[in-house]
Amino acid sequence: MIASTKEGIATRLAEARARTLLLLEPLDDEQLNRVYSPILSPLAWDLGHIANFEELWLVQTIGGREPLHGDIGRFYDAIENPRKTRGELPILRDAELRSYLEQVRERTLEVLDEIELDDSDAPLLRDGFAYEMLIAHEHQHNETMLQLLQMVEHYEPASGDPDPAAEPVADGPEMVLVEGGEHEIGAANAGFAYDNERPRHTVALDPFWIDRRPVTNAEYTRFVEETGAEAPMYWERDGDGGWIRTVMGRSEPPAPEHPVVHVSWDEADAFARWAGKRLPSEHEWEAACAGADRERANLDQLAFGTAPGGAYADAAADCGAVQMLGDVWEWTASDFQAHPGFEPFPYPEYSQVFFGEQYKVLRGGAWATRRNVIRSSFRNWDLPERRQIFAGLRCAKDASGPDP
Repeated sequence: MIASTKEGIATRLAEARARTLLLLEPLDDEQLNRVYSPILSPLAWDLGHIANFEELWLVQTIGGREPLHGDIGRFYDAIENPRKTRGELPILRDAELRSYLEQVRERTLEVLDEIELDDSDAPLLRDGFAYEMLIAHEHQHNETMLQLLQMVEHYEPASGDPDPAAEPVADGPEMVLVEGGEHEIGAANAGFAYDNERPRHTVALDPFWIDRRPVTNAEYTRFVEETGAEAPMYWERDGDGGWIRTVMGRSEPPAPEHPVVHVSWDEADAFARWAGKRLPSEHEWEAACAGADRERANLDQLAFGTAPGGAYADAAADCGAVQMLGDVWEWTASDFQAHPGFEPFPYPEYSQVFFGEQYKVLRGGAWATRRNVIRSSFRNWDLPERRQIFAGLRCAKDASGPDP
């Protein structure tokens, strides 16, 4: 939960910006402006969008002030401007962009100094909602930037954390049982959460089995070799019948014991069926995640990769599953739909416009996700063919059949 003081809010806003700039520190302006992929924005657009979103909510909406650059916000509207067009827009760039980031933050802090945080009649200020939303928004764009940074040749992180890769691995069964019955789904009323995580409600589930850990590169390699399925994004043949994985210009064999990453929902679903299993529903996934600890998980970006499958067994979920949080987003079988009683807040375009059969739900976060963003109720979503996200999978199986 966000620190309740103005000083605490200012500190967290500064930390979020420091991480954004740390990730981009190795890049020059040409790289920030370059279009690397039609499904990813130029990094300069992301930076401008971060600042413009902050200006919209913390300066204009809460502070009642005019924008710095007139109606330039229309170019940073993520709904109105598809990713494939963002590199062609007349957005701010280079020194002008950096100045905009700094000026918006100065005005944000001026407004913060003027307002009353405990204004119970202002929904955006209640429990620091607007500030929590803006911090989470910047953190989430960091992850989007990391999707693009995978494509930047010779990218060398300015800082890193090698500890997750060295986490010890605990042995255990292939699958663990999640008891049937009533399970609470969604975020509680108190504390920050997005509108699509609420309201909290009860669902009845049959007992089911779920993989103790995410599917590994070794397991996915067998699937590719036996079925002829397409390999994960960034994999290519090494010339000797094996595989290498090339990201940020560096090539190395995919570590067999690590979770597979950069697979689409279509591929995850095909793997599950090949393995004689299925993808869990998002309700099953959330029930299986109960008791997992985000403080003992591979989150927060600076590992720049996964921990080995079976790590963090000292922070297993109540059912015994490990790595439910962190390492890789996990595809579920569920379409992105509203919880019963859903109410959009603070704007319909965050969730409501995406509800339907077009998008599939992912859960759990990845190594590229900031720690304070993720929680067991957090719902991510994307198109089933997308692979640039840090997505993997774990499988489920009905408990009515033979034990795994």
